[in-house]
Amino acid sequence: MSGFDANRVYSVSVHDLPAAATPDSPSETEKLLVDFILQFRVGGEFIYRDKLRGNILLKQHILEVDLRHVSIYHDELAHAIQDKPADVLPLFENAATKVARNILYPLAANSLDRTEAAAEAIPKVQITVKSGLNLLQVRELTANTMNKLVRMPGIVISASVLTSRATKLHLQCRACRSTKIIYPQAGLGGLASGSDRGLPRVCDAPEPEGQKKDCPLDPYLIIHSKSTFADQQILKLQEAPDMVPVGELPRHMLLSADRYLTGKVVPGSRVIASGIFSQYQSAKNKSGGTAALRQSYIRLIHLELMSPAGAGGSNPFGAQFTPQQEEEFGEMSRSEGFYERFAKSVAPSIYGSLDIKKAIACLLFGGSKKVLPDGMRLRGDINVLLLGDPGTAKSQLLKFVEKVAPIAVYTSGKGSSAAGLTAAVQRDPVSREFYLEGGAMVLADTGVVCIDEFDKMRDEDRVAIHEAMEQQTISIAKAGITTVLNSRTSVLAAANPVFGRYDDARSPGENIDFQTTILSRFDMIFIVRDEHNESRDKMIAKHVMNIHMNRPNLNGDENGNSVGEIDLDKMKSYIAYCKSKCAPRLSAEAQEMLSSHFVSLRKEVQKVEQDNDERSSIPITIRQLEAIIRISESLAKMTLTPVVQNHHVEEAIRLFKFSTMDAVSAGSADGRSRGELNEEMTRIERELRRRLPVGWSTSYQSLIREFVTQQGYSSHALERTLFVLEKREVIRFSGQKKIVHRVGV
Repeated sequence: MSGFDANRVYSVSVHDLPAAATPDSPSETEKLLVDFILQFRVGGEFIYRDKLRGNILLKQHILEVDLRHVSIYHDELAHAIQDKPADVLPLFENAATKVARNILYPLAANSLDRTEAAAEAIPKVQITVKSGLNLLQVRELTANTMNKLVRMPGIVISASVLTSRATKLHLQCRACRSTKIIYPQAGLGGLASGSDRGLPRVCDAPEPEGQKKDCPLDPYLIIHSKSTFADQQILKLQEAPDMVPVGELPRHMLLSADRYLTGKVVPGSRVIASGIFSQYQSAKNKSGGTAALRQSYIRLIHLELMSPAGAGGSNPFGAQFTPQQEEEFGEMSRSEGFYERFAKSVAPSIYGSLDIKKAIACLLFGGSKKVLPDGMRLRGDINVLLLGDPGTAKSQLLKFVEKVAPIAVYTSGKGSSAAGLTAAVQRDPVSREFYLEGGAMVLADTGVVCIDEFDKMRDEDRVAIHEAMEQQTISIAKAGITTVLNSRTSVLAAANPVFGRYDDARSPGENIDFQTTILSRFDMIFIVRDEHNESRDKMIAKHVMNIHMNRPNLNGDENGNSVGEIDLDKMKSYIAYCKSKCAPRLSAEAQEMLSSHFVSLRKEVQKVEQDNDERSSIPITIRQLEAIIRISESLAKMTLTPVVQNHHVEEAIRLFKFSTMDAVSAGSADGRSRGELNEEMTRIERELRRRLPVGWSTSYQSLIREFVTQQGYSSHALERTLFVLEKREVIRFSGQKKIVHRVGV
């Protein structure tokens, strides 16, 4: 087995080896590393010496080393760190510890007790190596990269509880009281504290004179008070959703973090992990199976957190923007008619529906998040609902947003459960502890969640995202875990109306089967209708044919193809740039304009409600005022304007009126006043109850014959009455709505 377990870390004996003259010997390497820490300087500044001194004085025994500096100082050393990190890093830690002790106790070499004091004051210093290696995906880790330094991006989906792993064990024999010290190997396969696996089976102390030694098998006990332990945490890293090839499951990789690298990340954070690609023998394989099969994991030596605000296209992990990019973005934002141009670049292959594209542009940028002095948060993310007929390219818009948003997750209504959207509780196979694994809303933190087929979701699953949409948190109380996770996401949802397509004869309330609670959380609700209009149909047909024949579009007027679009990557990085740089505030005039407008909107809704004699199914609440504020902020952010101007507010109000207010008043203009219709419905209902006693049934056709042909009621009124009665569970349909049963009173 020794061949497989060659990468033991703590048992590299440094001093016993004869110091050969080759620089390959460990002592030579260590000497080089000591010189590097003491002598490397940039300009007149000794970087690592000063950094080490500062950290030690702060009682942090850690030193971050940049691999590029090592290669400047000694090229072969840098190569050794990359190719044999498991051998070189312990030496590096020894070197750093030596230097640290020399800095704090310069006279320690002369006296023994001072050396001991130094050793006690400064335990081993941890080295983290920051490297500029190329990023590898989880799928690219092959057997050739085993035991080498690798660097890979991903999302942390779960983090285990901190455990303590033994680095030095003090053992005592039960029978003869002799002591022994062992150093378990690092990593996942190492000895967990308290377990007896991996201890020597027989006592190897010399026999005392004159008496026979009689030690049993497995004689050793661990003396915990004299052993030393280090923190260890196991993270699970999943590759970013946009890197997964279609049709494959995202891959996972276990990371083992120790000492100062523990407790750095929470589930949902995007990181770049660098470490040693190594393997351990899992408990499953120990009992049976081949000895040579190991499970791989990465022993962390450095963690870079990505900044959440910017995750631009070319620089995926919140890297800084170059001055050239910033200049280009500034010019873009100042260019003439940029807002129109950007809106036209949203899903350019979809014809028309410019207002929906403008709304989606607003959603991508988002408003400004505010934290009030009393700790209350007001969300800045904009939620949009597209409700409409099939075949109006709703899903295509969602797919486009998933591509263009810096962080995005796409799910479909039927294929996602409440746990998959929020968080699932899993059990750690090793420690049997429960831990949380974040779902779609948590992984898309500071991004966009696109939910298709929103109406097909089960109600209890839809309730799970209520809190995520307004409070932007997800609270969970399952299996003894009570916690709150962040989910600062925008939601873009697409749904079909109740009857599959929008029925103009019915009120919005009957078409939209959602509860008021979820509708008020959407800032903009678009009703997308598939209208029959000859000239428009011609244009759309021509457009679709052009796309299918791969010809550049000839009509650049409405579609905007010939109007120089912005390409995807540029849009992506521009959105990231605006989000990280700009958070507009309202000006006094804009404020006045918004408040007076909100009052008039409420009046309008009240009037619609009085005309129709029913509560509007789409509520206009204070949330909708906040929605208009957010939309105007995002319009200002789009052009990098720090203060919201009047024209931003006007455009925001226009968008809001076009979307949500349109949806409120839709279906009310059906010629006759609602009052007459309601009267007619009441009469039909009275007649029906008289004609159908409880438990009886009749055919739909005979009802139409009786009420419409003989008594002259309108078929619309009859249909609506039956619809309402079915909702109240007075009647029940069967046989594809052909038979009507009276079931209740």
